[in-house]
Amino acid sequence: MALESRITQEEIKKEPEKPIDREKTCPLLLRVFTTNSGRHHRADEFARGNVPSSELQIYTWMDATLKELTSLVKEVYPDARKKGTHFSFAIVFPDLRGKVYRLKDIGNTLSGRKGADDSMTLQSQRFQIGDYLDIAITPPNRAPPINPRMRPF
Repeated sequence: MALESRITQEEIKKEPEKPIDREKTCPLLLRVFTTNSGRHHRADEFARGNVPSSELQIYTWMDATLKELTSLVKEVYPDARKKGTHFSFAIVFPDLRGKVYRLKDIGNTLSGRKGADDSMTLQSQRFQIGDYLDIAITPPNRAPPINPRMRPF
């Protein structure tokens, strides 16, 4: 007899996270790749040891929120500071069944506005040390791209 777990995304968010003492815990190196096109990098751009050229290296902790990461990216990219700039976050991780990478959308933030995903942490989204973070930045004068999983009909 096999048992199947049916954990929803809301239940994952509700799990209590262990507090991290940033004074005593060594930060991790987070490799962040950004695009200004509003679209994430393709998974095959991470294949065979290659990575996209737009790399940012951030030292942070597993309890870092998407809003905190947004502010760090805005320090490096002045154009992203404009109110209404959209940030879409995805974790890039190796697929254990093959030698390919997968992207998992984890949330969105909007510069100058509060949002539901602002307090989401890397830890709550099952980020593992060694994974990458891909951030698609969309300027305020352009609407964010339609999610390819959503059908327009």
